[in-house]
Amino acid sequence: MAYYFAKTVAMPFDAAVAAATAALAERGFGVLTTIDVQATMKKKLDADMPAYTILGACNPGFAFEALQAEDKIGTMLPCNVIVRETGDGKVEVAAVDPVASMQAVGSAALGAIAGEVRERLKEAVESL
Repeated sequence: MAYYFAKTVAMPFDAAVAAATAALAERGFGVLTTIDVQATMKKKLDADMPAYTILGACNPGFAFEALQAEDKIGTMLPCNVIVRETGDGKVEVAAVDPVASMQAVGSAALGAIAGEVRERLKEAVESL
């Protein structure tokens, strides 16, 4: 089973970040964290790499349900969505598949929640 789903789009990087953020919001997700991986690698390692951002996406209702079902599930939250330059004016947007990641926990309650979250994340990525 793949652990993510992705789509490549032809748009500038910053526009792709904004589009992904908007697509997530339309499906009930807020972005709690934004990590500029490119800037971090440059600062910490003096390494150059293409633009790469990690968005920590959270749907509060689903997160609350998941925390009620399994109090340690916060170790796997929020759902990460990446936006990365691939070259030639293209950008890939990819989201974690929560069903794949929740399989490690082995909870039927979490599996049901993960299935709903998966559909919304997949819709967000596919809508770009």
